[in-house]
Amino acid sequence: MTHINLLPIRLYPALPRTQPSNKMKPAFFLLLILIPLLALMSPGHADCALDSIVDKKIKESLTSLELGFQARLTCTSVKSRGTLATCPAGFIVTGCACGYGCGSWDVRGDNVCHCQCSGMDWTSARCCQFSK
Repeated sequence: MTHINLLPIRLYPALPRTQPSNKMKPAFFLLLILIPLLALMSPGHADCALDSIVDKKIKESLTSLELGFQARLTCTSVKSRGTLATCPAGFIVTGCACGYGCGSWDVRGDNVCHCQCSGMDWTSARCCQFSK
């Protein structure tokens, strides 16, 4: 019977373990500190700072503006039997819902919800308008 030796063969001799010299420790820690500092000084980080300054100035400008027109949003829901639900005059459709779990609907004009499934028992429309 032949036995095969499965132990790993070392191609390189093992190096003796040595302790780092006292001169290398401070240099290593100095590099650990300098690398993140150099990354912060890269041009990519300067752009981020500039972007945040510009965003801040835009927000300050927008908050100081006075709006001449104060709009108020008024919404209501309309539910009706069948496949159509019509919003009141002056309102537009912002969403529709259909009975029997039908998720297929469309908006006709700006103020009518139409459920596309056959045999709908109800249709609902969410209607909104801006007012002064």
